Amino acid sequence: MKRLCFIVLLVVLLAFPLDVRADVAPPIFPPGSNPLPGTESTQVRMAAETVIIEVQKDTTPQGLGRARVTADFTMHNLGAADESMAVRFPISGNDGRGEYPEIGNLLITVDGKRVQYRRASYPGIQYRSEDVPWAEFDVTFPAGQDVSIRVAYDLSGSGYHPYSAFYYILETGAGWKDTIGSADITLRLPYEASPQNVVLDLPIGWADTTPGGVFQGNEVRWHFEEFEPEQNQPVQNMEFALVAPSAWQTVLTARENVTKYPNDGEVWGMLAKAYKQVFQMSKGYRDDAGGKELYQLSVEAYEKCLSLKPNDAQWHAGFADLLADRAFWDSWMSGTTPETFRALNEIHTALELAPNDPIVREIAQNITYMIPDGMTQNGDHFDFPWLTQTPTTLSPAPTMITVEDSTATLSSPPTATVTPPATPNQADAAEANPTPAAQRSAPICGSAVFVPLIFIFWFVRKQR
Repeated sequence: MKRLCFIVLLVVLLAFPLDVRADVAPPIFPPGSNPLPGTESTQVRMAAETVIIEVQKDTTPQGLGRARVTADFTMHNLGAADESMAVRFPISGNDGRGEYPEIGNLLITVDGKRVQYRRASYPGIQYRSEDVPWAEFDVTFPAGQDVSIRVAYDLSGSGYHPYSAFYYILETGAGWKDTIGSADITLRLPYEASPQNVVLDLPIGWADTTPGGVFQGNEVRWHFEEFEPEQNQPVQNMEFALVAPSAWQTVLTARENVTKYPNDGEVWGMLAKAYKQVFQMSKGYRDDAGGKELYQLSVEAYEKCLSLKPNDAQWHAGFADLLADRAFWDSWMSGTTPETFRALNEIHTALELAPNDPIVREIAQNITYMIPDGMTQNGDHFDFPWLTQTPTTLSPAPTMITVEDSTATLSSPPTATVTPPATPNQADAAEANPTPAAQRSAPICGSAVFVPLIFIFWFVRKQR
């Protein structure tokens, strides 16, 4: 029945191909923005701006994080006369779902003195046909002099856990005279910044980190000079795609645990799982530089875990899940890979150790969908047509190995937290295959056929 559903869906979906970039984006909280002058033309230039997006520490389960944004602007009146105007700053916008969330804790100062603002209604930045709330405040720009403006506020992350994104709109700065003289944009994290937790060179479905960032400590920095941030220009707006702070905190906690308990296989398994969860994506895996590092780190942590606990079925199954997921997505471009056979060996070992374990069997069943020719389920047992005890080639081997069970049932895996030292039950439960976070994208194949096949894979897994 499973294969019949697969064939029917394949025929239907291939008859109606889909756009590979068709993603349903998550609601996006209003991004930060440069201030905009009044409707009149102006001789005031934005000579320089310095923006810091300081991401806050977050341990909220499934949280997307918050950031405190501080933007300092040096404005210079190039004209011969003073100018007084109502400067505008967007505080809300359509999130794409018809809701209008607002930034929080807005604070505005001019030349170091706090000023009051009033709410006004103007067209939105993204959907210009509709009016949204703006903050409006009065400023006088003396001829030939600098005026400093600071705008600070709280910004919520957007997306789907374990990834998050923050945005900053530069294009409103194009309303001032001439180009923007210089801009220094800093993304500051509550821990060391690296390509592992800031996603570079890889769209995550709703954000694509602006190129050119330089890592330094817990910051990523961008610098621009003499630019006009208009549409179709090299520099327009800023996007920051990152591992959600709560998800990365799980990684950091797991790292601390293995330092404290280096001979505890459970904490090594939890570290492996933490790496795996920020490596995997619902439509592929992270194949950027940081993602490749995360995959290798997860493999090494699983190996360490199993060297300490060689008879733990659930950690073998969790390792198989990582390998099979990688093998599945690689197969679209490369066919069968070494990970394929290693995944089959790991899940075969897990089933031999605990054939009735519901979590092991759930992961095993998932793998039958990812490697359908190399592993099959027949009634209460699993067959391994490709598996030999010591596979030496990437071609299917004729030997069939069978793992039987007549009583096992499937159940939803419980959730566990990282608590050193973990008990066997906590660690085993934590290796349950998690539901993938929705709408993350890592395009592995450019063909429009790829998305229907992804949907088929998802649909068949849902029929369990």
